[in-house]
Amino acid sequence: MTTLFDNLTNMGHEQVLFCHDRENNLKAIIAIHNTNLGAAMGATRLLPYANEADALRDVLRLSRGMTYKAACANLPVGGGKAVIIARPEDKTDELFKAYGRFVESLNGRFITGQDVNLTPDDVRTIGSETDYVVGKEERSGGPAPLTAMGVLLGIKAAIAFKWQQTNLQGMRVAVQGLGNVGKNLCQHLHENGAQLFVTDIDPNRTAEVQRLYGATVVAPDEIFSLDVDVFSPCALGAIINSSTIPLMRASIIAGAANNQLENEALHGKLLRENNILYCPDYVINAGGLINVYNEMIGYEEGTALRQLNNIYDTLLRIFGIARQQEITTHEASQKLAEQRIEKGKNQKEGRRKDKEKERQSINSLKKRPISVPGDNALELHPSIASKTPVANK
Repeated sequence: MTTLFDNLTNMGHEQVLFCHDRENNLKAIIAIHNTNLGAAMGATRLLPYANEADALRDVLRLSRGMTYKAACANLPVGGGKAVIIARPEDKTDELFKAYGRFVESLNGRFITGQDVNLTPDDVRTIGSETDYVVGKEERSGGPAPLTAMGVLLGIKAAIAFKWQQTNLQGMRVAVQGLGNVGKNLCQHLHENGAQLFVTDIDPNRTAEVQRLYGATVVAPDEIFSLDVDVFSPCALGAIINSSTIPLMRASIIAGAANNQLENEALHGKLLRENNILYCPDYVINAGGLINVYNEMIGYEEGTALRQLNNIYDTLLRIFGIARQQEITTHEASQKLAEQRIEKGKNQKEGRRKDKEKERQSINSLKKRPISVPGDNALELHPSIASKTPVANK
């Protein structure tokens, strides 16, 4: 039987913190996957998980994905994630303050922000107890716009690689999930001439996108089998699985959802066998991380957009590696990320050794005996001694 520590070992996590505050009804898990490139960054989501095992599984996979996301985006941060086990209607300021104190206790190893069922106000409440939170001011408009732009770039990279086409005019795109990212993506796709097919569990969202962008609305269970060029999952994860892959007629999967593959090895392979080009989720949806990282260091739009544009080139590189080595795009993205993480590890180890040498040198100086010269022991430099008058005897 696989144990909790087996999972942590296999997935490579550095630290997992279980947070419980009985008075404020807080149950949360913070997972720090890897800090070779820098402090672990990852947003906090709030969901009523069926059980604690589901919450742990989610946070472990998401935090590992953040490590790969940061590495593929070439950002100097590591990967982490947090989940709060609660219903949205049970949110309170005191719950978020208690959670903020747990974040603070990690002393900067983990930096968090807004994810599912958290609002900017919730983030500010967390931030009243810790400095290690981003997105309190929303100077750039929040993470959704950049995430959607990154997904658009990923779709363009995929069609360029698969069909050598440089525009989306006439492309049929199915978007699953019309939250902040999905809705922004639909606007970009519409402006680029794509034909939209959309679904969401909220009929108000589908009606709005239909009105604004002329989208065709379909039922949630119909979205997988549509005759489209691109399927863009922008809701929750694990929707690419053994049940949905046989239904798919799209040639490209490129969306904003996290953990899209229910089983990374199995379903990545099935997509490849079915000649479906998959854009690894943690590469294509890195716009949100790019946004909050730049808010943390001092937001400059030009810098953020240059980093965002790298998503296009990174995906083309991943597609090329996958084709050349005859592996899945998920495996190719992991290889690229792990190369950068290993480089960061070596640099981190080098800095540690330099500090150790410096510490040893200081300790050596401290231990060296200090000699105090006697009254007549002082020797003057010849150039001074020759000019020094000698007292008359």
